[in-house]
Amino acid sequence: MASILSPNPNDPRVIRTRQLILDSFLEQLHTMDFDTITIGDITKQATINRATFYAHFPDKYALLETMFSDTFLQFVIRKVDSHINLTEEMIYELVMALCEYHDSSMTCIKKYDSVSAIMEENIKTQLEKFILKLITQEHAHADQNTLTTAATMISWAIYGVAYQWKKNNQQQSPSALAESVVPIVMGGLHILHSTQKG
Repeated sequence: MASILSPNPNDPRVIRTRQLILDSFLEQLHTMDFDTITIGDITKQATINRATFYAHFPDKYALLETMFSDTFLQFVIRKVDSHINLTEEMIYELVMALCEYHDSSMTCIKKYDSVSAIMEENIKTQLEKFILKLITQEHAHADQNTLTTAATMISWAIYGVAYQWKKNNQQQSPSALAESVVPIVMGGLHILHSTQKG
């Protein structure tokens, strides 16, 4: 048991057990409302005991956040190059990836509304950090508060349009949505450029 509960996150047994818990939880979300899922449901599905679960996650809320973080990274962050600036192409790809992510998440989770608030906070936080990193690379000498504000506005805007796109039954293609968002976001970035030069 001690080897399974090893604190080393690189231990293959720890990785396998963690993935087993995540897979079990996702399977529960296919058929049950998040609010009704218990730790017992998850451990039974994963064929582990409660002590093993708690060695990996303090509660089901942390598990949900981890699940969203993992899938977000898979759908979004890995689709773009984090070592370049926030270009028109990258904004386009971020909108496209978030549309794909929202579409997939709403399809996989039975009662999406029961987890949407947690998901929204998690995604916005990750996207904001990612965008802040990009614009800081390009505007290294700019005021940090200004950069943080810009990252918040851009990340929330991109998240929001993708969320509304899915909520409104995808009334336009993801590419058309992305094309409409790019000039708006780039306009804000041009203001940042001007501010820095001034």
